[in-house]
Amino acid sequence: MSTASDGAPGRDEAPYEVINTVEHFRGPVFTLIRDTVAMPDGQTAARDYIQHVGSVAAVAVDDQERVVLVRQYRHPLRQVLWELPAGLRDVDGEDPAVTAARELAEEAGLVAARWDLLLTMHSSPGYSNEQISIYLGRELDRVDDGFEFERVFEESTMTTHLVPLDEAIAMVDRGEITNATTVVGLLAAWRRLRSESGARPS
Repeated sequence: MSTASDGAPGRDEAPYEVINTVEHFRGPVFTLIRDTVAMPDGQTAARDYIQHVGSVAAVAVDDQERVVLVRQYRHPLRQVLWELPAGLRDVDGEDPAVTAARELAEEAGLVAARWDLLLTMHSSPGYSNEQISIYLGRELDRVDDGFEFERVFEESTMTTHLVPLDEAIAMVDRGEITNATTVVGLLAAWRRLRSESGARPS
């Protein structure tokens, strides 16, 4: 058995060759694909998955270490969830940090003078190729008076909240925050900030 500590395939790992692709659905956010894949043992298997445009999320933290969270309705769950300001990478060529800044302005009416990449993650690689870049935004201020953005559909009922970061982590522990991107982003930001302050993350 071969192992690869850096996450790369082992030397004897056979390639998985795509021998046919069928597009079942194409929408503005994702495309549903079925690939026929040649397996290492010589068999073939059908694999359905979603091709996604990609996303960003912003962990915006103010000088009192409060994090910006929004409450947004998510139709597949029929629930209103606690989430980070986030959105799609649907502008061709736009730097993901710029996308994160745009989402923070549109969803929370805030700008950040400092942006740092926390991590990039695959939200659910078993059925989607979605990649999410999560940024830490600091030195917050209100958007300029001339900034205008009209929220529509689910975003029209979105509310914005400043929550102490430690309390947000406690909300994760209590199961009150279940959005995967938000959970990962909050934990990563908490660890980054504790590391920078010299406090030992527990």
